[in-house]
Formats: sequence, structure tokens, C-alpha cells
Amino acid sequence: MNYKNSKLIDNEEQLYFDFDSFQKMVLNDYKLARISREISILGRKEVLNGRAKFGIFGDGKEIPQLAMAKVFKNGDYRSGYYRDQTFMIAIGVLTVKNFFSQLYAHSDLKEEPVSSGRMMTSHFGTRFLNKDGNWKNNLIQQKNSSADVSSTAAQMPRLLGLAQASTIYKKLKNLKKTHKMFSHNGNEVAFGTIGNASISEGLFWETLNAASVLQIPIILSIWDDEYGISVPNKYQFSKKNISDLLYGFHRNKKEKGIEIIRVNGANYIDLIKTYFKADKIARNEHVPVIIHVACLTQPQGHSTSSSHERYKSKKRLEWEMNNDGINKFRDWILNFKFQINQKNNRKIVDNVCILDKIDIEAKDYVRNEKEKAWKAFQKSINKIKNEVFSILDQIQNNHEEEKWIKKYIRELHYTNKSYPTKKSIFCIARKVFCLLSEKKSNSKDFFKKWLNKKYHEEQKNYSSHLYSLSEKASVRITEVFPIYNNNDTKKVDGRIILRENFDKLLELHPDLLIFGEDVGKIGDVNQGLEGLQKKYGKIRVFDTGIRESTILGQGIGLAMRGLRPIVEIQYIDYVLYALQIMSDDLACLQYRTKGGQKAPVIIRTRGHRLEGIWHSGSPMGGIINYLRGILVLVPRNMVKAAGFYNTLLHGDDPALVVECLNGYRIKEKLPKNLGLFRTPIGIVEKTRTGKDITMITYGSTWRIVNEAAEELSNINNIDSEIIDIQSLLPFDIQKDIVKSLQKTNRLLIIDEDVPGGASAYILQKILEEQNGYYYLDSPPVTITAQEHRPPYGSDGDYFSKPSVENIVEKVLKIMHDS
Repeated sequence: MNYKNSKLIDNEEQLYFDFDSFQKMVLNDYKLARISREISILGRKEVLNGRAKFGIFGDGKEIPQLAMAKVFKNGDYRSGYYRDQTFMIAIGVLTVKNFFSQLYAHSDLKEEPVSSGRMMTSHFGTRFLNKDGNWKNNLIQQKNSSADVSSTAAQMPRLLGLAQASTIYKKLKNLKKTHKMFSHNGNEVAFGTIGNASISEGLFWETLNAASVLQIPIILSIWDDEYGISVPNKYQFSKKNISDLLYGFHRNKKEKGIEIIRVNGANYIDLIKTYFKADKIARNEHVPVIIHVACLTQPQGHSTSSSHERYKSKKRLEWEMNNDGINKFRDWILNFKFQINQKNNRKIVDNVCILDKIDIEAKDYVRNEKEKAWKAFQKSINKIKNEVFSILDQIQNNHEEEKWIKKYIRELHYTNKSYPTKKSIFCIARKVFCLLSEKKSNSKDFFKKWLNKKYHEEQKNYSSHLYSLSEKASVRITEVFPIYNNNDTKKVDGRIILRENFDKLLELHPDLLIFGEDVGKIGDVNQGLEGLQKKYGKIRVFDTGIRESTILGQGIGLAMRGLRPIVEIQYIDYVLYALQIMSDDLACLQYRTKGGQKAPVIIRTRGHRLEGIWHSGSPMGGIINYLRGILVLVPRNMVKAAGFYNTLLHGDDPALVVECLNGYRIKEKLPKNLGLFRTPIGIVEKTRTGKDITMITYGSTWRIVNEAAEELSNINNIDSEIIDIQSLLPFDIQKDIVKSLQKTNRLLIIDEDVPGGASAYILQKILEEQNGYYYLDSPPVTITAQEHRPPYGSDGDYFSKPSVENIVEKVLKIMHDS
């Protein structure tokens, strides 16, 4: 291969360099590719020899990732998946030692800064937050990666928001000063990566369609090695060529769309040219680009859980050996000639020995870094082990009659001698403590204190940061009561309260965005945003297509980049479309990065009491179990809902707010301090004081409970206390419900979820966590909806959900039985 001049790569900015610079770049890239391959090889061995649990690696994808890294600039964002180790090393945010620390699940952020050992190997990310949970002020000076998600194609939805943020920052000039840490005039590109088989997922197509409509700066690479674990491409999609499958999205002179480029994954120069071309289009034109990187291989198969010799033919395996990207790169280097003039050429290397030396150096380097990571991992565990040895020796000396302790000392010595775990150490330590006699001693007291302290430390090490721990944590935001004009007794529809409050919030928070289906032009299906798009513009209040997963994904990406989105999911049953992304990505984001990333997106929806199989119902039990890590708020009216939005915009937790679907036309007084009053999070509200029975409820059912309480008081002289939960996650953090039980000694929970749904969660919180059972004179009782969805019509609603009569009859029975 001959080149006649030094203009080796078409790029206006940097790569007009001389041959020496080019030679240095190529050899550095070759060495990095070899290092990455050795990581994959040694990483697999570490799993197979028992040092690590599971391994999945990026072998076969090295060369295109080197090319992609050349156009990834400071301030850019990645939303990728578990094959991108070469890229992460190339952009300087991952070291070999870091990689192996994650493989071993080292729970020390200094050693494993991505997740502190919480995410499995090859799940990457960078830290967006300082230790205090606030945003770092240098995000546009660093290369950024959102935290990976293992579920196939789950990285796609947030890619939209990461890219759309650049478009918004480019257009909203008023944010240039206040949000300068997040964007430099919207010049950032969002890079996505996905495997060929994962494009079969609906999330991929939903994201592609949305990106084509939005016209945002995305570069999406499809790593195509023609397999999805054991299933070849012919079973994944209808066309042989992925590029042909995507053709309908291709932009042309008449219609907007996506630029689609296909490139051979082993052609080093073509890959670099392709990525510079893609970067120019995405960064300058804000047009999404897909790069289909074809002809890739998977030298070690999918992961350590399988061997590709089981499902690939000999012919395919032979093809992969012959077309391995690094081998092709090596051959290209050896055959490359740079023509200086008609008689003289220059080579990148004069002989193969130079590359052989790089191969050896790469192997040695990776092996040494691996051992450093292993020793650091072992050191932290051996420290605990030695402390337990010391304590058990002391106990044995003070309790000579306890001969059996020697057995456990020996067991501790030999258990996992080569690869000790914290689990094995704590199992023995806790067992010994349980078996110790009742005889008191200083050594036993010390052991108890040590065990409690150390176990708590380690549990926190693995369980912290499910919710925000920063000064902006929503539970720290103090309540501000709504203020009313005493001379004005006029009431308005609930939707007016929301509309006026959202109006004020858009005025107070220039970075607030509100979007979703029917949100823009008509101001949502219940007119809670009526006229606000006209007032604040289509950039801040806008419509989307019918695509819940990517509406949420937009919100996640936008929130990751410092904006404050409220995303609307039109009805609560539509939340099911987005539930996977809410659970797998948003809910665990702070947890899986151990406080390294956050996305304080607010999800607005409506549900509860309306009649009908769809758009109604109250599936809160499923929601609260899937969404630990997201606040779940259930206001009984629109003043309370508005107060929640006000609180959340002062905090930094993600949240789901479920408005009462039958509450938009119910009259309420309009507060004067719109946008400023705050409903507290995690705090219940006693809405009726009583002495005979405590009734717990939330949402639309509160009105029915209130009506039942009036009837019980007027007819039966029963004095009911009503507590509105308001917040399911978190739940009654001041433990006010148990204080009510201390007075009434009777408990009734009214919930329109299915039996054993949210009511079971509420019972567990009250009886177990608050020890409420100590104060009950009769068994706790629940009233729930039937197991089926609510039928259409008033009669169907009456016979399938809690009614006033159900509550009255149940209370009378409780009072009679006790």
C-alpha cells in the first residue's frame, strides 16, 4: 500500500502531519490494541482459574475503537456497552489495573473508580460528581461516559438525551453562563455503541426513529461480528447487510434522516477516515450518524459462560482467525510503504522484530498490572482476615473451655486460602460469635463491637447511594406551606393549579424542560400545561412521538448533562413501556456508580381511580419493587402534586409523580406562592384526627376514605384517624404512623392496588420496621381492589375497587371483633 504524500487522512483540524508523527501514532495504536487483547485473554483465564466470577471482553473490536477514540473530544459523552475496553483505555479514562480491579469486584473506589466493584467487568463509566454528590465543574474539560447497562440495547434511550442536550445548549443562549460546566455552546457529540444482535431490540429502532426526527449530534457504532451469543445474524434480522436494513432512515436531499456509513472493521485507515467524516457531520451539522463496522470477530466467544466452538462452524472459526483485526493491522503495518520520491520509500517498521517486541511488552505490562490489581484486592481482604485471627486467638486464651474455637481458627486459615473472600471470613466470625457461651468477657464484648462495626461498614460499602446523599437530597428539602388569600374563597379546577404552578416553575428555572406525548401544542391531555409552549417556546415545552422508553431516555440523558427535565408518561399503564429503562438504568444509576453519576429526571404520570381496563388502575406494588432508587410520590390532589414538583426541582433525586386521573376537574383553592410551596418527601400527613382506628391510604382513594370516615362518625360515632401516605418511596421516615397506632390500637390500610400489592409493602413498613404490631389490639386489615383490572363503567368500578361501603363495613367488623 503506497501513499504519495503526508496528507494521509482527510481531516482539516489535526492530522496533516509528517511521516514520523504518523509512524508514532500507528505503533502506539498497535501497542494499545495488543494491550487490550491481552486484557481479554488474561481476564478470561482469571475467571476460569477461579479468581473472578464472570468475564466479558472486547476482543475483536480493538481497531475500530482506536479510530473512534481519535474524534472523541473533551466534553463528549459515551453511552455504550460491555465491548468498549479499547476505547476507554484509548481516551485515557481506564487503566489496565482498573479493569482487573473491576473483574475482581474490588470495593474500593481508588482501585475501581467506575463502580467500586458493584458492576460486573467491562461495564464502564466516568465520574460526573464530586464526593459530596454535586456536579464536577470540569465536565467539558474531561471525556465522559455514562454508566453502562448490561441489558441489551438499554444504553440506547439515554443516548438521545445526551445528544439532545447539545442542541438545547446551542439554542438556549441564556444558559451559556449558568451551565458553562456542562456545555461549550452545544459543541459536544454523544457516541453510542451497540452489538449487531442487539439491534433486534425495539429500543434500538425506537431510538433511531427519534434521533432521525430530532436531528441531534449522535455517532452510533454497530460492532458487527455476525453473532448474538450463539445466534447468527440470519435469525436476528431480515437483510444480510445491516446497512441495507437501515436504508429507510438514510437522509437525502429532500428529507432529513441519518447518515449511514459502512466500513470494514479491520481497515485501519478507512476506519479513521470514516470516524473523522462522521464527526464532521454530527458535530457541525447536528445530524445523527450510524457507522456499521462490519467484518469483526470474537476470538474468545461471547463471554466466559460459553465457548464459541460449540456453535460456530470450523469454516467460520477459520475465517475469524484469518480476519482478526489485530492480525490484519499487523500485516498492514509490515506491508506499508510511504513513497518519498520515485526511488525511495519509508516503512513504518523495518522488520517484524519491532512488532514482536511490542507484543512481548504488552503481555508483560498487562500481566504486571493484573498482579498489582490482585494484590491490592487481596490486601483489603487479608486485613479483615488478620483482625479476625487476632480476635479469635484472644477469645481462645480467655475461654480455654471453648476448645471448639480451634476448629474455626483452622477453618479460617484454610478456607479460600488462595482466594479468600469477605463472605467466607464473616461466615466463620458470625458463627463463632453465635456459638460462644453466655459467659461475659472483655474479649467477647470487643468481638461483638468489632463484628457489628465491621459488618455495618462492609454492608454500607455495598449498599450505599441508592438515593442521593448530597445536600440536595430531596428528603432534606424542608416543607413550605401553600399560602392562600383569606378573602378569596373561589376554587379552581385542579388542572389550573398545575398549569399556573408549571408556568411559575418555567419562569424560575431556565433549565427546566417539559415534554412528552401531547404536552406541547395542546398542553397535555388534561390541559395542565395549557398555553405554556406558546409562552416559553418549543425548545422548553415540546411534543414527542408515542415512544415511552425513549421519552424517559431523553430525560435521563438531559438530566445527566445538567438540565432539569420533567418527562410525561401519559398514563400509568404506559409506564410499563418504560419500566425496564426506569429500573435497569435510572433507578440504580447512583447506586451502581457509588455516587459517581446522577440523573434527577422527574417523571410525571396519572393514574388511580378512573374506570376502565386501561389508563386507570394502580399497579403500585410492581412499581415500588422495580423502582427502588426512584422516589415514588402519590399526591391526593393537585396542590400536593404541585408542591412535589416544587420540592423535586430543589433536590437531585429522580422521581415518579402519579397524579390522580380523576382530580383535574375537582375544585381546589389556588395558592398565592406558586412555584415556592413545597410538599415534603417521605413525610405522611394526618388529615383527620381520631382515637378509634387508624386508616392509611394515598392518592384518589383518600377521598373515599374521607367520606367513609364522615359516615362512621355521623352514624356510628366511630372516631377515625386518617393518614395520607403521600410518598411510597421513601416511606414515613419520621415513623408517624406508629404514633397513631399507639393511640388507636387498630389499623386499616385502604389501597386500590391488587391484594398483596402496595398494601403488603405498607404493612411490612408499619409492622416490621416501625414495630407497629406491639400496639395492635386486633389483626391489621387491608382493603384492596380485586385481582383483575377495573372494568369499564361506574358499576364495574364499584364492584372491583374499594368503596365507601366496603370501608364502613370493614371498620364496623374490626370494632366489633376487638
